[in-house]
Amino acid sequence: MSSRLKIGEVVLGERPRLVAAGGDAEVEALLHADGADLVELRADLFDDPQPAAIAAALARLRAGARPLILTVRHAREGGRPMPDDRRYAVYAAGLAHAHAIDIEIASAEALAPLVQRARDDGRLVILSAHFQDDTPSLGTLLGLVARAETLGAHVTKLVTTAASPADLRRLLEATLAAAPRPVATFAMGPLGVVSRVLFGVAGSLLTYGSVGRPTAPGQLPVGELRTWIDRFYPA
Repeated sequence: MSSRLKIGEVVLGERPRLVAAGGDAEVEALLHADGADLVELRADLFDDPQPAAIAAALARLRAGARPLILTVRHAREGGRPMPDDRRYAVYAAGLAHAHAIDIEIASAEALAPLVQRARDDGRLVILSAHFQDDTPSLGTLLGLVARAETLGAHVTKLVTTAASPADLRRLLEATLAAAPRPVATFAMGPLGVVSRVLFGVAGSLLTYGSVGRPTAPGQLPVGELRTWIDRFYPA
């Protein structure tokens, strides 16, 4: 199933796809993110995330010829605070320019019209969960995968924080057990760095790198991550 999923013209499932992530300070760097397969615009990281400004940034990034993921991360999962009506408006304004959207599983019901519109328009829908302090139980993680699928996800993204090797093992077990449902998984923090490179072996479809300020703890620069991906997943 995952081998047939695409973001723009980038096929998912053949090897982990490298996503260059950033906000308004990184737009130019994202435009020239050599080594990246995809670009994620974090609209919540804009100093003034007005819908028109986000749409303009996405339109600018389309010149880079890399498919775009639009994310407006909720504050409870690591984003900057933003009124709910503004979040909805930003997603709605950006959808025409993006090839995929990333919405939290916890927000998917409230944003259900956007999820449906994205699917109807042929955009890939990533529904995600982010744990800033720990890695939940295996049952909780797999329950989130099932929940995301019922809410319209093409891909479920699970991002946890690894405080111990046991946390990494649990997230790896969830990645393996989720098959054949498409997932992207990795852990934040120093211990989580290895997951950003090696969880593709277990089926994780995406990994994220920085082009300036990291958007998450433990995130590697795109160039460094590209080197590791090419080493472990030769084309």
